[in-house]
Amino acid sequence: MRIDAIDVYRVAMPLVYPFRTAFGDNEVIDSVLVRMRSGGVYGWGESAPWGVPGYSPEFAAGAFVIIRDFLAPRLLGEDVQTGADIQIRLAHVKGNPFAKAALDLAWWDLAARRQAKPLWQLLGGADPEVDVGADFGVMESVDDLLRTMETALAAGFKRTKLKFRPGWDLDMLTAVRRRFPDAVIHIDCNSAYTLADVDMFQQIDQLGMAMIEQPLMHDDLLDHAALQAQLKTPLCLDESITSLDKARQAIQLRACGWINIKPGRVGGLTNAIAIHDLCQGAGVPCWVGGMLESAVGASHCLALATLPNFIYPADIFPSERFYKPDLSEPPMALSAPSRMTASNTPGCGAEPDPMRLEQRTLEHVHLV
Repeated sequence: MRIDAIDVYRVAMPLVYPFRTAFGDNEVIDSVLVRMRSGGVYGWGESAPWGVPGYSPEFAAGAFVIIRDFLAPRLLGEDVQTGADIQIRLAHVKGNPFAKAALDLAWWDLAARRQAKPLWQLLGGADPEVDVGADFGVMESVDDLLRTMETALAAGFKRTKLKFRPGWDLDMLTAVRRRFPDAVIHIDCNSAYTLADVDMFQQIDQLGMAMIEQPLMHDDLLDHAALQAQLKTPLCLDESITSLDKARQAIQLRACGWINIKPGRVGGLTNAIAIHDLCQGAGVPCWVGGMLESAVGASHCLALATLPNFIYPADIFPSERFYKPDLSEPPMALSAPSRMTASNTPGCGAEPDPMRLEQRTLEHVHLV
């Protein structure tokens, strides 16, 4: 298909309450949306690297510029037939997977709409029903966390993820495990620790976690392999997996037992599928993560999560948990306790509400 026009939007989406992690507290999620048109059909993509380079070296204002000045011009007027074609045309820019992801996702949505297929079917999913989990950031008190977890478990969520950072770590986790001895729980460290903390992780080893997510540096593989060799609990790599090559190296080094795949972090759905397939062949299970995107980005994540090697409940949340209202429509919603259903409409099934998009846009460019 020929790419005739690309619109790029940098938006700021206020959260219902701050999201607190090891790399900081966020009251607004900064995201980049792309609208890609071919003839009379268009598709939407979204990538949310956030407002500052804390989760990764990228940030939303920078991604907007990279897309506007270096990436989108390589696609305009081109006949792009596959996701691989997109990646080849964007390869002249080193790194910047979040920027590339916004374009890659828009192409997949466009391709699905042109073929009148739901995105999850075009990706190769077998079933639109997806398990999702509960996820809690740093709270004001452990008692607040325990009450919130009790509500989530009573609602039927099959697993809980807890943000974990210095000052909100072993004592918090010990209290949680004491209160919920049989619950499926894992912790997400967001790169807050080093190998000097191995004694703490060996204590966590006794608490029966499903996994320990990204304990060490955001771009590290070797130290994760060294830590994994000293633990029974499987490590999960998130920030460290930015490409197919990084995933291959992590598997070869035995640096983890799980891999979290976020379309934004790996450069789009094209690369996310390739990493899924690599892991499936190597016997390494995966699960889908997100970056608190609007319903556009979250719908892409949900479609991805229908692939067979995603066997742990995904980090995809009802819109009302973070946004009132969501920037995009229809909002993400549970279809059953701990379940979401990928849309059966052509494409990803969501797009921005025009009025909300106008209100929340910080920068916009129309490219032809």
